[in-house]
Amino acid sequence: MALANPHRRDIVYLVGLQPRAVSQLARHRGLSLPAIHKHISILVDAGLVTRHKRGRTTYLTLNRRPLAHLQDWVGQFHTYWGADRATYDNYARHLGIDDPDADPDAGGDAGAGTDPPSGSQP
Repeated sequence: MALANPHRRDIVYLVGLQPRAVSQLARHRGLSLPAIHKHISILVDAGLVTRHKRGRTTYLTLNRRPLAHLQDWVGQFHTYWGADRATYDNYARHLGIDDPDADPDAGGDAGAGTDPPSGSQP
């Protein structure tokens, strides 16, 4: 949930490159200090960033451990992922559907032998 917001993802990215002052992050994102502090509080609560006070300036550093755990967790699914179509076909086979594109409501030859109304295009 903490990484669902694009501002927070950008903060994590920037802090991952190097520690940043909160004021730098606010300027970069074009946010007020109260708004950036709200995002930072969510990231701190999630354990993704750590605050460090140096004089009157607060810096953020990235805590990489939670991201490593996330990467490991997501990585377990790579063997199941493929192209979107392959994933859909695998799931359809799992459900016992032979042809996932077949219309289950179509009644075989229903409509066969009928001509389209004149003037219509196929």
